[in-house]
Amino acid sequence: MTLDPNQHLTFQAKFVEATLETLLADQALPGEQVRPPRLLAAMRHGALNGGKRLRPVLVMETANLFGRADDGVLHAACALELIHCYSLVHDDLPAMDDDDLRRGQPTVHKAYDEATAILAGDALLTLAFDVITGEAVHADAAVRLRLSRELARASGFGGMAGGQMLDLESEHRERTEAEIRQLQSMKTGALLRYACRAGAILADAPEADIDRLTRFGEVIGLAFQLADDLLDVEASTEAMGKATGKDAEAGKATLVGLWGTVRTRDELGQLIREAETLLAPYGSRAAILSALARFIVDRTN
Repeated sequence: MTLDPNQHLTFQAKFVEATLETLLADQALPGEQVRPPRLLAAMRHGALNGGKRLRPVLVMETANLFGRADDGVLHAACALELIHCYSLVHDDLPAMDDDDLRRGQPTVHKAYDEATAILAGDALLTLAFDVITGEAVHADAAVRLRLSRELARASGFGGMAGGQMLDLESEHRERTEAEIRQLQSMKTGALLRYACRAGAILADAPEADIDRLTRFGEVIGLAFQLADDLLDVEASTEAMGKATGKDAEAGKATLVGLWGTVRTRDELGQLIREAETLLAPYGSRAAILSALARFIVDRTN
C-alpha cells in the first residue's frame, strides 16, 4: 500500500494543532502574570491558521525512525513550529515582504495591526524556547540544552534570520549561484535541517545517524526552496493561499531565475535521488520520510 504524504501530514498535523492549542491557552503559567487577550489572539491567528506542519512532522518522523514517539517529541516539534510561525508573521510585515494573505487568510498585521504583529512574533519566538527546555522533551538536561542551542543557531543571525537579511540585500542585485545557495540554505534550509537533526537527537540516535539525517535535512531544505520558487513562478494565488510572482516583482535572486525551470526540475530530481540514497540503510522504516521528501518536490502549494 502506497503512503499518501498529504493524508499523513493531515493526520499528524492534528496532533501538532492540538498541542499548539494547549500551549496558546488563556491560562497563564507559573512565572507569567497575565496573557493579554489581544496579543494571545494575534499569536493564535499566526500559529493556528492551518498549514502543512511539515517541519514538526519531520521532527516526529525522524524521531520515530529511531524508535521514539511520545508527547516529549511532540513538544519539541511544536517548539520548532512556533519559530516557523513567528518568522512568517514578521516576514509578512510591510517592512519585509508586505503580504496581505497567508494560508488564504489575512496576515496578522492585517487582521490586527503592525505593532501587535511584531509583538506576536516576538512572543511566539520566546515561547518556543520555553517549550524546548521542558522536562518532557528529554530526561537528560544536556540533551535539552543541545536542542535549545541548535534551535537558536538555526533560527538566529547565523541561520534563518541571517538568511532573510541576505535575501533582502539580494533584491535588484545580481547574485552568484554560490551566494543564492548560501542565503537559501540559511533562510529556508536551516529549520528543515534542524527538524531532521533534532528528531535523531531526541531519539538518542548514534552520531553517525544524526549526521546522515542532518544531510537528509539539508537536501530536502534545498528541494523545498527550489519547489517554492517554481510555485512562485507557476502557481496561482488561489492555489498557494498567498500572493505569487512576488520574487520577480521584488527582483529577488533565486536559482529558478538564474537557471530557468528546466534545469531547476533536473536539480530537484537529483536531490530526491540523494535523499533516497541517504535513507536507504533504514529500509522500509524510512518509508514515511521518503514519501515526505517526494511530497516536498511534487507539492502544488
